[in-house]
Amino acid sequence: MDLNIVWFILITVLFTGFFILEGFDYGVGMMMIGRPKNERSQFVRAIGPVWDGNEVWMITAGGATFAAFPHVYATMFSTFYLALFLMLLALIMRGVAFELRGKFKTSDWINFWDCGIMFGSFVPALLWGVAVANLLRGLPINYEMHYVGNFFDLLNPYALLTGILFLLLFCFHGANFLMLKIADEGILYDLKQKSACLGCSTILCYVLFILASAKETDVLSSMGGTAIIAAAVGSLVASWQGARAGNGRLAFISTTISIALLTVGFFIALFPRLMVSSLMPDWSLNIYNAASTPHTLMLMTGAAVVFVPIVLCYQFWTYKVFKDRVTPADVHYH
Repeated sequence: MDLNIVWFILITVLFTGFFILEGFDYGVGMMMIGRPKNERSQFVRAIGPVWDGNEVWMITAGGATFAAFPHVYATMFSTFYLALFLMLLALIMRGVAFELRGKFKTSDWINFWDCGIMFGSFVPALLWGVAVANLLRGLPINYEMHYVGNFFDLLNPYALLTGILFLLLFCFHGANFLMLKIADEGILYDLKQKSACLGCSTILCYVLFILASAKETDVLSSMGGTAIIAAAVGSLVASWQGARAGNGRLAFISTTISIALLTVGFFIALFPRLMVSSLMPDWSLNIYNAASTPHTLMLMTGAAVVFVPIVLCYQFWTYKVFKDRVTPADVHYH
Protein backbone atom coordinates (compact mmCIF):
# COMPACT_ATOMS: atom_id res chain seq x y z
CA MET A 1 0.00 0.00 0.00
CA ASP A 2 1.36 3.44 -0.98
CA LEU A 3 0.81 5.48 2.19
CA ASN A 4 1.64 8.71 0.36
CA ILE A 5 -1.41 8.19 -1.85
CA VAL A 6 -3.50 7.11 1.15
CA TRP A 7 -2.72 10.37 2.92
CA PHE A 8 -3.38 12.41 -0.20
CA ILE A 9 -6.85 10.79 -0.33
CA LEU A 10 -7.42 11.37 3.39
CA ILE A 11 -6.51 15.05 3.11
CA THR A 12 -8.86 15.32 0.13
CA VAL A 13 -11.65 13.84 2.27
CA LEU A 14 -10.90 16.18 5.17
CA PHE A 15 -10.92 19.31 3.01
CA THR A 16 -14.09 18.11 1.29
CA GLY A 17 -15.81 17.70 4.65
CA PHE A 18 -14.51 21.09 5.75
CA PHE A 19 -15.78 22.98 2.70
CA ILE A 20 -19.18 21.27 2.91
CA LEU A 21 -19.75 21.81 6.63
CA GLU A 22 -17.98 25.09 7.22
CA GLY A 23 -19.25 26.29 3.85
CA PHE A 24 -22.84 26.55 5.02
CA ASP A 25 -21.59 28.04 8.32
CA TYR A 26 -19.90 30.84 6.41
CA GLY A 27 -22.96 31.14 4.18
CA VAL A 28 -25.34 31.54 7.11
CA GLY A 29 -23.05 34.21 8.59
CA MET A 30 -23.07 36.15 5.33
CA MET A 31 -26.85 35.73 4.97
CA MET A 32 -27.22 37.71 8.21
CA ILE A 33 -26.23 40.91 6.39
CA GLY A 34 -29.14 43.36 6.29
CA ARG A 35 -31.43 41.19 8.42
CA PRO A 36 -33.37 42.43 11.45
CA LYS A 37 -32.14 41.38 14.87
CA ASN A 38 -34.74 38.66 15.52
CA GLU A 39 -33.98 36.96 12.19
CA ARG A 40 -30.24 37.12 12.79
CA SER A 41 -30.81 35.47 16.16
CA GLN A 42 -32.67 32.61 14.49
CA PHE A 43 -29.83 32.18 11.98
CA VAL A 44 -27.27 32.06 14.80
CA ARG A 45 -29.42 29.53 16.65
CA ALA A 46 -29.55 27.36 13.51
CA ILE A 47 -25.76 26.91 13.40
CA GLY A 48 -25.01 27.54 17.09
CA PRO A 49 -24.78 23.85 18.12
CA VAL A 50 -22.61 22.80 15.15
CA TRP A 51 -20.34 25.63 13.98
CA ASP A 52 -17.45 24.84 16.33
CA GLY A 53 -17.65 21.12 15.49
CA ASN A 54 -17.50 22.00 11.79
CA GLU A 55 -14.26 23.90 12.35
CA VAL A 56 -12.67 20.70 13.65
CA TRP A 57 -12.45 19.60 10.02
CA MET A 58 -10.22 22.57 9.18
CA ILE A 59 -7.98 21.91 12.18
CA THR A 60 -7.79 18.21 11.35
CA ALA A 61 -7.04 18.88 7.68
CA GLY A 62 -4.28 21.33 8.65
CA GLY A 63 -2.86 18.91 11.21
CA ALA A 64 -2.91 16.03 8.72
CA THR A 65 -1.09 18.17 6.15
CA PHE A 66 1.53 19.16 8.71
CA ALA A 67 2.13 15.57 9.81
CA ALA A 68 2.01 13.85 6.41
CA PHE A 69 3.48 16.55 4.15
CA PRO A 70 5.47 18.95 6.39
CA HIS A 71 7.24 20.67 3.48
CA VAL A 72 3.86 21.61 2.00
CA TYR A 73 2.72 22.94 5.36
CA ALA A 74 5.86 25.05 5.74
CA THR A 75 5.81 26.42 2.19
CA MET A 76 2.08 27.08 2.30
CA PHE A 77 2.28 29.06 5.52
CA SER A 78 5.14 31.19 4.21
CA THR A 79 3.28 31.71 0.93
CA PHE A 80 -0.07 32.66 2.43
CA TYR A 81 1.29 34.15 5.66
CA LEU A 82 -0.54 37.47 5.51
CA ALA A 83 -3.71 35.91 4.09
CA LEU A 84 -3.73 33.24 6.81
CA PHE A 85 -3.08 35.90 9.46
CA LEU A 86 -6.13 37.85 8.24
CA MET A 87 -8.16 34.65 8.17
CA LEU A 88 -7.10 33.79 11.71
CA LEU A 89 -8.14 37.23 12.95
CA ALA A 90 -11.51 36.84 11.26
CA LEU A 91 -12.05 33.37 12.72
CA ILE A 92 -11.10 34.56 16.21
CA MET A 93 -13.56 37.44 15.87
CA ARG A 94 -16.22 35.02 14.68
CA GLY A 95 -15.69 32.54 17.49
CA VAL A 96 -15.71 35.24 20.16
CA ALA A 97 -18.86 36.75 18.62
CA PHE A 98 -20.78 33.48 18.92
CA GLU A 99 -19.87 33.24 22.58
CA LEU A 100 -20.44 36.88 23.62
CA ARG A 101 -23.45 38.07 21.58
CA GLY A 102 -25.89 36.60 24.10
CA LYS A 103 -24.25 37.94 27.24
CA PHE A 104 -26.21 41.21 27.10
CA LYS A 105 -29.56 41.89 25.44
CA THR A 106 -28.92 45.47 24.32
CA SER A 107 -29.25 46.12 20.59
CA ASP A 108 -25.84 47.77 20.26
CA TRP A 109 -24.12 44.81 21.90
CA ILE A 110 -25.87 42.22 19.72
CA ASN A 111 -25.40 44.27 16.54
CA PHE A 112 -21.67 44.63 17.19
CA TRP A 113 -21.09 40.91 17.63
CA ASP A 114 -23.35 40.06 14.70
CA CYS A 115 -21.08 42.23 12.56
CA GLY A 116 -18.21 40.12 13.91
CA ILE A 117 -19.94 36.94 12.73
CA MET A 118 -20.56 38.45 9.28
CA PHE A 119 -16.96 39.66 8.99
CA GLY A 120 -15.65 36.33 10.27
CA SER A 121 -17.66 34.50 7.63
CA PHE A 122 -16.95 36.75 4.64
CA VAL A 123 -13.16 36.98 4.96
CA PRO A 124 -12.35 33.23 5.28
CA ALA A 125 -14.73 32.33 2.43
CA LEU A 126 -13.04 34.84 0.11
CA LEU A 127 -9.50 33.89 1.15
CA TRP A 128 -10.08 30.17 0.78
CA GLY A 129 -11.12 30.79 -2.81
CA VAL A 130 -8.02 32.91 -3.42
CA ALA A 131 -5.80 30.20 -1.90
CA VAL A 132 -7.33 27.37 -3.94
CA ALA A 133 -7.01 29.35 -7.17
CA ASN A 134 -3.33 30.08 -6.59
CA LEU A 135 -2.62 26.44 -5.76
CA LEU A 136 -4.18 25.47 -9.09
CA ARG A 137 -2.60 28.29 -11.09
CA GLY A 138 0.87 27.80 -9.68
CA LEU A 139 3.10 29.85 -7.41
CA PRO A 140 6.69 31.12 -7.75
CA ILE A 141 8.33 28.37 -5.67
CA ASN A 142 12.07 27.82 -6.11
CA TYR A 143 14.15 24.66 -5.93
CA GLU A 144 14.46 25.02 -2.14
CA MET A 145 10.66 24.89 -1.78
CA HIS A 146 10.60 28.59 -0.87
CA TYR A 147 7.96 31.04 -2.08
CA VAL A 148 9.71 33.96 -3.82
CA GLY A 149 6.68 36.13 -4.63
CA ASN A 150 4.78 38.63 -2.49
CA PHE A 151 1.27 39.01 -1.11
CA PHE A 152 -0.02 41.04 -4.05
CA ASP A 153 1.03 38.30 -6.49
CA LEU A 154 -1.74 36.23 -4.91
CA LEU A 155 -4.41 38.80 -5.78
CA ASN A 156 -4.48 38.06 -9.51
CA PRO A 157 -7.77 38.24 -11.47
CA TYR A 158 -8.18 34.44 -11.57
CA ALA A 159 -7.76 34.17 -7.79
CA LEU A 160 -10.23 36.99 -7.14
CA LEU A 161 -12.75 35.36 -9.49
CA THR A 162 -12.41 32.09 -7.57
CA GLY A 163 -12.78 34.00 -4.29
CA ILE A 164 -16.06 35.47 -5.54
CA LEU A 165 -17.17 31.98 -6.62
CA PHE A 166 -16.53 30.67 -3.11
CA LEU A 167 -18.49 33.57 -1.61
CA LEU A 168 -21.49 32.93 -3.86
CA LEU A 169 -21.34 29.15 -3.47
CA PHE A 170 -21.13 29.27 0.32
CA CYS A 171 -23.93 31.87 0.50
CA PHE A 172 -26.07 29.63 -1.71
CA HIS A 173 -25.21 26.61 0.44
CA GLY A 174 -25.99 28.55 3.62
CA ALA A 175 -29.33 29.79 2.30
CA ASN A 176 -30.32 26.22 1.44
CA PHE A 177 -29.31 25.05 4.91
CA LEU A 178 -31.49 27.75 6.46
CA MET A 179 -34.43 26.57 4.35
CA LEU A 180 -34.13 23.29 6.24
CA LYS A 181 -33.68 24.86 9.68
CA ILE A 182 -35.99 27.88 9.87
CA ALA A 183 -39.68 27.37 10.71
CA ASP A 184 -40.94 30.93 10.18
CA GLU A 185 -42.93 30.99 6.91
CA GLY A 186 -42.15 34.65 6.21
CA ILE A 187 -38.41 34.09 6.49
CA LEU A 188 -38.66 30.90 4.44
CA TYR A 189 -40.38 32.71 1.58
CA ASP A 190 -37.62 35.32 1.51
CA LEU A 191 -34.93 32.65 1.71
CA LYS A 192 -36.51 30.85 -1.24
CA GLN A 193 -36.30 34.02 -3.35
CA LYS A 194 -32.73 34.83 -2.32
CA SER A 195 -31.56 31.24 -2.74
CA ALA A 196 -32.89 31.11 -6.30
CA CYS A 197 -31.12 34.39 -7.09
CA LEU A 198 -27.89 33.17 -5.49
CA GLY A 199 -28.13 29.89 -7.40
CA CYS A 200 -28.34 31.68 -10.74
CA SER A 201 -25.39 33.96 -9.84
CA THR A 202 -23.33 30.98 -8.65
CA ILE A 203 -23.90 29.05 -11.88
CA LEU A 204 -22.87 32.03 -14.01
CA CYS A 205 -19.76 32.64 -11.90
CA TYR A 206 -18.89 28.95 -12.04
CA VAL A 207 -19.05 28.95 -15.84
CA LEU A 208 -16.68 31.93 -15.87
CA PHE A 209 -14.42 30.04 -13.47
CA ILE A 210 -14.27 27.02 -15.80
CA LEU A 211 -13.41 29.24 -18.79
CA ALA A 212 -10.73 31.04 -16.78
CA SER A 213 -9.35 27.73 -15.49
CA ALA A 214 -8.93 26.47 -19.05
CA LYS A 215 -6.70 29.48 -19.74
CA GLU A 216 -4.87 29.93 -16.43
CA THR A 217 -4.35 26.34 -15.20
CA ASP A 218 -4.02 22.74 -16.34
CA VAL A 219 -7.09 21.70 -14.34
CA LEU A 220 -8.94 20.57 -17.47
CA SER A 221 -5.99 18.53 -18.75
CA SER A 222 -7.07 15.62 -16.56
CA MET A 223 -10.09 13.71 -17.88
CA GLY A 224 -11.13 12.72 -14.36
CA GLY A 225 -10.83 16.24 -13.03
CA THR A 226 -12.65 17.67 -16.05
CA ALA A 227 -15.54 15.21 -15.72
CA ILE A 228 -15.97 15.84 -12.00
CA ILE A 229 -15.76 19.62 -12.27
CA ALA A 230 -18.24 19.54 -15.17
CA ALA A 231 -20.61 17.34 -13.14
CA ALA A 232 -20.67 20.04 -10.48
CA VAL A 233 -22.56 22.24 -12.97
CA GLY A 234 -25.40 19.71 -13.04
CA SER A 235 -25.53 19.66 -9.25
CA LEU A 236 -25.68 23.45 -9.11
CA VAL A 237 -28.51 23.51 -11.65
CA ALA A 238 -30.40 20.88 -9.63
CA SER A 239 -29.91 22.95 -6.49
CA TRP A 240 -31.16 26.08 -8.25
CA GLN A 241 -34.25 24.22 -9.41
CA GLY A 242 -34.82 22.94 -5.88
CA ALA A 243 -34.51 26.47 -4.47
CA ARG A 244 -36.98 27.85 -7.02
CA ALA A 245 -39.45 25.13 -6.07
CA GLY A 246 -38.94 25.75 -2.36
CA ASN A 247 -37.50 22.25 -1.92
CA GLY A 248 -34.83 22.95 0.67
CA ARG A 249 -33.78 19.32 0.99
CA LEU A 250 -33.04 18.94 -2.74
CA ALA A 251 -31.32 22.33 -2.85
CA PHE A 252 -29.07 21.60 0.12
CA ILE A 253 -28.16 18.06 -0.96
CA SER A 254 -27.32 19.33 -4.43
CA THR A 255 -25.04 22.14 -3.19
CA THR A 256 -23.39 19.60 -0.89
CA ILE A 257 -22.70 17.36 -3.89
CA SER A 258 -21.44 20.28 -5.98
CA ILE A 259 -18.97 21.38 -3.28
CA ALA A 260 -17.77 17.80 -2.88
CA LEU A 261 -17.30 17.42 -6.64
CA LEU A 262 -15.44 20.72 -6.88
CA THR A 263 -13.06 19.85 -4.06
CA VAL A 264 -12.36 16.35 -5.35
CA GLY A 265 -11.90 17.76 -8.85
CA PHE A 266 -9.32 20.24 -7.55
CA PHE A 267 -7.30 17.52 -5.88
CA ILE A 268 -7.51 15.19 -8.88
CA ALA A 269 -6.24 18.01 -11.09
CA LEU A 270 -3.30 18.55 -8.71
CA PHE A 271 -2.37 14.88 -8.17
CA PRO A 272 0.36 13.92 -7.44
CA ARG A 273 1.30 17.56 -6.83
CA LEU A 274 0.25 19.52 -3.77
CA MET A 275 1.75 22.91 -4.65
CA VAL A 276 2.55 23.77 -8.25
CA SER A 277 5.71 25.76 -9.03
CA SER A 278 5.16 28.31 -11.80
CA LEU A 279 8.95 28.70 -12.17
CA MET A 280 9.68 25.10 -13.12
CA PRO A 281 7.40 22.02 -12.96
CA ASP A 282 10.15 19.92 -11.38
CA TRP A 283 10.20 22.26 -8.38
CA SER A 284 6.56 21.53 -7.55
CA LEU A 285 5.86 19.94 -4.17
CA ASN A 286 4.28 16.52 -4.54
CA ILE A 287 3.22 13.63 -2.34
CA TYR A 288 6.72 12.15 -2.45
CA ASN A 289 9.26 14.97 -2.22
CA ALA A 290 7.23 16.79 0.46
CA ALA A 291 6.22 13.77 2.57
CA SER A 292 7.19 12.61 6.03
CA THR A 293 9.15 9.39 6.51
CA PRO A 294 7.39 6.05 5.87
CA HIS A 295 7.57 5.27 9.59
CA THR A 296 5.77 8.51 10.44
CA LEU A 297 3.10 7.85 7.83
CA MET A 298 2.59 4.36 9.20
CA LEU A 299 2.11 5.62 12.77
CA MET A 300 -0.28 8.34 11.60
CA THR A 301 -2.31 5.83 9.60
CA GLY A 302 -2.92 3.82 12.76
CA ALA A 303 -4.02 6.97 14.59
CA ALA A 304 -6.32 7.98 11.74
CA VAL A 305 -8.00 4.57 11.70
CA VAL A 306 -8.93 5.13 15.36
CA PHE A 307 -9.82 8.83 15.50
CA VAL A 308 -11.44 9.63 12.14
CA PRO A 309 -14.44 7.33 12.83
CA ILE A 310 -14.81 9.01 16.25
CA VAL A 311 -15.01 12.44 14.58
CA LEU A 312 -17.57 11.13 12.09
CA CYS A 313 -19.71 9.58 14.84
CA TYR A 314 -19.60 12.79 16.87
CA GLN A 315 -20.63 14.84 13.84
CA PHE A 316 -23.51 12.49 13.01
CA TRP A 317 -24.73 12.50 16.62
CA THR A 318 -24.63 16.31 16.83
CA TYR A 319 -26.73 16.82 13.72
CA LYS A 320 -29.19 14.16 14.83
CA VAL A 321 -29.71 15.78 18.25
CA PHE A 322 -30.13 19.29 16.80
CA LYS A 323 -32.19 18.37 13.73
CA ASP A 324 -35.34 20.33 14.63
CA ARG A 325 -36.25 23.62 12.98
CA VAL A 326 -35.66 26.93 14.76
CA THR A 327 -38.72 28.99 15.67
CA PRO A 328 -38.93 32.63 16.88
CA ALA A 329 -39.76 31.25 20.34
CA ASP A 330 -36.39 29.48 20.47
CA VAL A 331 -34.38 32.69 20.56
CA HIS A 332 -34.05 35.15 23.39
CA TYR A 333 -33.65 38.34 21.38
CA HIS A 334 -36.71 39.96 19.76
